[in-house]
Amino acid sequence: MNNGKFHYAYLIVASCIIIMCLPCALALSCAGIFFTPVSEFFGVSRAQFTLYFSILNIFMMISLPIAGNHLSRLDARKVLSGGCILTGLGLIGMSLGNSMPWFYVMGATMGFGLAPLIYLSVPTLINNWCVKNVGFFVGLCMAFTGIGGVIFNPIGTALIQGGPEGWRTAYLVFGIIALAGTLPFTLFVVRTKPEDKGLKPFGAGEAQAKAETPEAAVDGVPASVAMKTPAFFAIAIFCGVITLNQTIYQFLASYATSFEATLPQIAAASGVVASAAMAGQAIGKVLLGVINDRSIRLGIICGIGAGIGGVLLMWAMPSILPILLAGAFLFGVVYAMTTVQTPLLVRSVFGSADYTNIYARVSMVGSLMSAVAAVFWSFVIDSPGGFPLMFILGIACMLICLATSFFALGQAGKIRG
Repeated sequence: MNNGKFHYAYLIVASCIIIMCLPCALALSCAGIFFTPVSEFFGVSRAQFTLYFSILNIFMMISLPIAGNHLSRLDARKVLSGGCILTGLGLIGMSLGNSMPWFYVMGATMGFGLAPLIYLSVPTLINNWCVKNVGFFVGLCMAFTGIGGVIFNPIGTALIQGGPEGWRTAYLVFGIIALAGTLPFTLFVVRTKPEDKGLKPFGAGEAQAKAETPEAAVDGVPASVAMKTPAFFAIAIFCGVITLNQTIYQFLASYATSFEATLPQIAAASGVVASAAMAGQAIGKVLLGVINDRSIRLGIICGIGAGIGGVLLMWAMPSILPILLAGAFLFGVVYAMTTVQTPLLVRSVFGSADYTNIYARVSMVGSLMSAVAAVFWSFVIDSPGGFPLMFILGIACMLICLATSFFALGQAGKIRG
């Protein structure tokens, strides 16, 4: 049916939600629960084991241009199903690991599989299937990486605690869930474009769609042209720096714990602080999506403003728990910009004609940054500047993102004029 009450695009959105909630959340949002038990089981440092996660991100970066090229030319069902299979088999393979090199190989396998899933599936399919409410749908789908973490982290933790090798059971269960829960959607529901079902995109022909701003346009420039423009490099910098900034989230619990000697009640609430940021991320993705549908510039201002406000609250008044939690929540909103604002920026500046290939190349910068960001912030925190320096650099990162995004948007008219 395409009568205004139901559109096949809703099933595409549902498929994207499943992709984010299952393989992406299970492999990425739930990774942390395995770090300590697996490293302790093998008697190695956490750094030795978690190296697999850096390898995963590096292989995502390497494979993104390939995945983007395939997704722009081939049936999305083949590309996304292949990504799901590699991710699921990688998780199952982790359950069989008996040496660190084996885990590193599985990390590379999951990196190849996750590249089209986490970075390309949602923006590409929503971009193809919708000409209105694009920001809302992208934000809604991406929010499920966090929601999936909320659902499956407790389940995985319970499985891990079930025995000395409970981590093997958890990896095995996660791998089976990723495959059994996602493949029915990627194989039988997903379609690359509305034309494959004899339909027009969601919102096509409506007065609202005709009046929308350039970010909803279906024209655009090829990747070969886009990559030679200053706007492309500005968006690439935005993607890398916003990814660097989001990684501060991983250290918010440590920030709260650092007050153990002076403010034990704050240290005891370290887990709640991290949860507040995760809640801000999930809600922020949907909220920023809605705002971006009205104005992409307003979306950027709101996201950056929330992030800077959150950092200032956490830094200035850590002794007051409600204010600390509010600051963490607000920081979660700017965290959400990583996966919401970046694809919408690419679409707004370069259009939809070769969107997947352009976004894949921009995302390479973010994937590379993911591999080194945690190490960078660890050095910052361990330096004499400590957490205050981390917050100062975080504010600088957000201001850089504000400047580069507005510069790129200012170039859109020249590029597509």
